[in-house]
Amino acid sequence: MNKLLADNLDEVLLSKEEIDEKVKELGKMLAEEYAGKRPLLICVLKGALIFVADLARAMNIPLEVDFMAVSSYGISTKSSGVVRILKDLETGIEGRHVLIVEDIIDTGLTLKYLIENLKSRKPASIKICTLLDKPSRRRVQLQPDFSGFEIPDKFVIGYGLDFSEIYRNLPFIGVLKPEAYQ
Repeated sequence: MNKLLADNLDEVLLSKEEIDEKVKELGKMLAEEYAGKRPLLICVLKGALIFVADLARAMNIPLEVDFMAVSSYGISTKSSGVVRILKDLETGIEGRHVLIVEDIIDTGLTLKYLIENLKSRKPASIKICTLLDKPSRRRVQLQPDFSGFEIPDKFVIGYGLDFSEIYRNLPFIGVLKPEAYQ
């Protein structure tokens, strides 16, 4: 572990092994859910990139992947509630079975906006799969269809999640010490 990480990591919340096992479990459930439907997985960049790659490999059915980048954080650690689409889909979704793949659902504001935007494009269905869920911070009525782990209200990094664009490459989910981001 490098010094920066060692100095800023409060605890390991989820180990690589726990994550790997959960992703395989979710992949199996999703493969059953979407059997014969060729779903479109929409990866919400950048945080869900690692999760969607592992999840797609675990699904073992024909599927497609596309990417959206949305922002409501800027350089803050808290959602502003103002959502901007930074990168839109390249694939049309009308009549498609869409699975939004998120790294974490926090307030739900960004995801609510994204769902409303995608519904206007007339998909056959929209479901949500998130690796991490923080329901204690929810500000809108929103429930993921598939969820890996419910976590406490702590600032987490690793497995795609970042602080100021670093720590995404960690193979585990860790908690950042408050003094590292305050």
